[in-house]
Amino acid sequence: GERKAQSHDIAKRVRPRVAEIAAKFGARVAVAEVPPGPPVLQTLVAEIYGPTEENRLKMAQKVIDIFHNTPGVVDTDWYIEADQPKVEFVIDKEKAALHSISAETISQTLKIAVGGESVDLLHVPREKEDVNIVLQLPLASRSNPEELLALRVRSGDANALPEPATAGSATPLVPLRELVKVKQTITDKSIYHKNLMPVTYVIGDVAGVVESPVYAILKMNDALAKLDTREFGGDGSPLKIYNAVLPFSDQQPALKWDGEWHITIEVFRDLGLAFAAVLVLIYILMVGWFRSFLTPLIVMVVIPFSLIGVLPAHGLLHAFFTATSMIGFMAGAGIVVRNSIILVDFIEMRLAEGHPLAEAVVEAGMIRFRPIMLTALAVVAGATVILADPIFQGLAIALMAGSLISMFTAPVLVPLLYFMANTRRGSVFIHR
Repeated sequence: GERKAQSHDIAKRVRPRVAEIAAKFGARVAVAEVPPGPPVLQTLVAEIYGPTEENRLKMAQKVIDIFHNTPGVVDTDWYIEADQPKVEFVIDKEKAALHSISAETISQTLKIAVGGESVDLLHVPREKEDVNIVLQLPLASRSNPEELLALRVRSGDANALPEPATAGSATPLVPLRELVKVKQTITDKSIYHKNLMPVTYVIGDVAGVVESPVYAILKMNDALAKLDTREFGGDGSPLKIYNAVLPFSDQQPALKWDGEWHITIEVFRDLGLAFAAVLVLIYILMVGWFRSFLTPLIVMVVIPFSLIGVLPAHGLLHAFFTATSMIGFMAGAGIVVRNSIILVDFIEMRLAEGHPLAEAVVEAGMIRFRPIMLTALAVVAGATVILADPIFQGLAIALMAGSLISMFTAPVLVPLLYFMANTRRGSVFIHR
């Protein structure tokens, strides 16, 4: 409540400073925003397929360079872990047997020292639950192999009670240094598969210059097409780039765009099919209502004209046409059809009263302009609330621009098309 900037604006302002610090220390950093969007790994996800791991890594490095050199692409990373050192303690079973110390005793000692073990419960009146008493070495000691090697293990059965100490006797303790050997290795790295094929992920985000992944992907596809696939185990043919489907085989280098782009393709495809089905249903309903096959087409012909307002409005407001913009266009289509229906219905009411066709279409555009204008203004007022939202801005722009352009085109275009369709050689044909 004490700031005017939205979270998205703050993220755009913070990201370059954080990235500069990360580059200074050789770190990889990403700025996560809320809401995160669709449930994907990242906004930009490049799935890299190839015949061998070495080929995939080479290609992934090239793709990362393309990500870095593409304006608007930020937070570039990949799902390849850096080498992490790993210390293994190998038990010398012969020396352990000479000291009557079992391998289980050595393993248990290291486990307690590093991972800790609950030895008892502490009952504190002010606590709601019992407090575990954990036996464990301090962090500085358990992260240093030399400190662990200095631990001593009692010979004999570790689980047996020690015999009472006598004068001149002491419990035999053997340092772990004499029982184990230290082996320096590298931690195993994660292996990723998709569709039963090994894959390497390169991820990134878009901010600043572009806000939609499609624009960045189109630019990167040009750079990807110039790659020589022979460097990655290919036959020299152009790199195969997939969008909505996965490659059938990994014998040739291939790249598949995932992330928000895949979600966007599915959304536009499904919405487009649903929109087409709805248009057919609307047409069938209006055929039954107007008892004409031509009149519903006149009513619906103004739907694509709303794009005349939607697309330029996005350009004037420096916004990107996103999935929410598509949803807004589809929602606005209902408003456009409603405006056309009241115009055609008014014309046919006037014709039923005996008015000439020319007079009826002129009166329809004049008299029905007021309710059309009030509807458009109501939509504009309602959509203003989400106009500044970075996610639903496209929805607001599409609704507002589509309603406003329909307010001016429908009262002119629909009566004119109705007049032209029903006037033939001076005669009037009314479909009843």
